[in-house]
Amino acid sequence: MSLLLGLLGGLGLALIADWWFFAPWEKERRKSSVIQLALLRAGITTVSRTKFIMICCASAIVFGLVTFGLTSSWLFAVIFMGFGLLAPWIYLRHQAAKRQAALQEQWPEVVDHLRSAIRAGLSLPESLSQLATVGPEALRPVFKEFALDYRATANFSVAINQLSDRLADPIADKIITTLRITREVGGTDLGLTLSTLAAFLRDDVRTRGELAARQSWIVSAARLAVAAPWILLLVLGTQPAAKEAYMTPSGVVVLGAGLVVSFVCYRVMLRLGTLPVEERVLS
Repeated sequence: MSLLLGLLGGLGLALIADWWFFAPWEKERRKSSVIQLALLRAGITTVSRTKFIMICCASAIVFGLVTFGLTSSWLFAVIFMGFGLLAPWIYLRHQAAKRQAALQEQWPEVVDHLRSAIRAGLSLPESLSQLATVGPEALRPVFKEFALDYRATANFSVAINQLSDRLADPIADKIITTLRITREVGGTDLGLTLSTLAAFLRDDVRTRGELAARQSWIVSAARLAVAAPWILLLVLGTQPAAKEAYMTPSGVVVLGAGLVVSFVCYRVMLRLGTLPVEERVLS
């Protein structure tokens, strides 16, 4: 009997120590890196930051080898290795922006579903879990993972924090913050708040859509203006005379100045042609 009591006491102490030192909800949330945040915004959850860096390095090597094979010039190979290093990052940013634009059109529908579920008497965890079956198609897997997290931990704060990390969206942060405050301090105006938020989101989506359509030509022109000279340089690099001219010290200076001018002008045109990105509340 004493042995059984000793085992139960040891098990109790082990559970208390596990809760005290290793409870996931007690740990401070680590800030995501820029790469990890971009991967989340693009909806890519199967690629880690290390793998993405390896993809960038592999892309740089491929660009460099192809360029060296076409021009037999180490200088051109080094330049296009830099372009290859940035190519996956540019693609990732494009995918993230594309996904964010698609999600912006679906958030009003999410808010409407939440408002209907809450008015029907469902709790906040049940309302969010229900979106795994009745919500927008693109967001159903994320809310399904929320439902699994809530069932596993029975802790709304932990599950909603993980939901926010997966979504990595400023509009989602607003909705989650509203639900969190309601959960913690209570309130009877949640339905009215969600209705107002849905109307605001629809106005914002409509306004941003009109502005994006008008300014898209600026972004397209910036990409074309930056890419065209370097594509022409690659074509000229196949000619021995042009290659020898750029291999001189003055040619290297011209290429370096071209890189600087291209980068500065591209950033300026993107700043003029891109709508302001809303900052995240929970990042």
